Amino acid sequence: MSELIWEGEVDLNRPFFVIALEGLFDAAGAATHAVDRLVDSYEAKPLAHIEPEIFFNFQEERPIVRINKGEREIVWPSNSIWAASCPNENHDLVLLSGVEPHLRWKTFADSLLEVARSTNAEMVITVGAMAGMAPHTRPLGVVGSAADPATADRLGLGRPTYEGPTGLVGALHDELDKAGMPVISLRVSVPHYVPNPPNPEATRSLLSRLELVTGVKTFHGELDHDANEWRKRIDLAVSNDGEMTSYVQQLEQRVDESEILPTGDDLAAELEAFLRDRRED
Repeated sequence: MSELIWEGEVDLNRPFFVIALEGLFDAAGAATHAVDRLVDSYEAKPLAHIEPEIFFNFQEERPIVRINKGEREIVWPSNSIWAASCPNENHDLVLLSGVEPHLRWKTFADSLLEVARSTNAEMVITVGAMAGMAPHTRPLGVVGSAADPATADRLGLGRPTYEGPTGLVGALHDELDKAGMPVISLRVSVPHYVPNPPNPEATRSLLSRLELVTGVKTFHGELDHDANEWRKRIDLAVSNDGEMTSYVQQLEQRVDESEILPTGDDLAAELEAFLRDRRED
């Protein structure tokens, strides 16, 4: 029996499959919050879910007991897949905001590959957030990368250089690459000294970059107020600590002196050309 349970059928237009998972690559919950907002903004419909039984150590990711209308219920770790129809856009979206499993990563990755193939997804995009040396006073940078050399070169993305322990996202990229499914990664750098959720600035940065890459509207501007309020709160906290103020100024200098990365204004057009060439091939 497959652990992937389909809940409905939706006719989607050249969808992108966007994935965010709580865990190693979701600092401050920025990535899962970004995908959750897309689910809500597009009133996405349930498409499928992955049964949790074989993928989780429930002593580490414990289910939660709730009382709902007087009835006791247990809420298990969820990996639900949603279908979002995006009016007036060139692409629809398949969305997963879930929890990184503890066990059987290859089986889990195979389930996501089945979703991508069954929905005729043109590309898989994983979104994540990593704690880094980013100052909260500057726009939080988003790095795009692809392990496949042809994809990286065509879209002007970096190639991963990290060596060491990885998470489910790393295993998923490897599985998708081997299967010939185009996959890219978008990761926002979250200030390591502000690790707790929510981080609306990081979520806004991810959604803005996702819109730039895909051309699909992500409603990131709706987070402007929350992001500004978040920055003001951190400003106030930092201003009361002389050592922290000095440290943030050092981070600002490091960022300001670094090489300015391309804005990627033409990336959506190049992505369309890349996907068109793949269809013709």
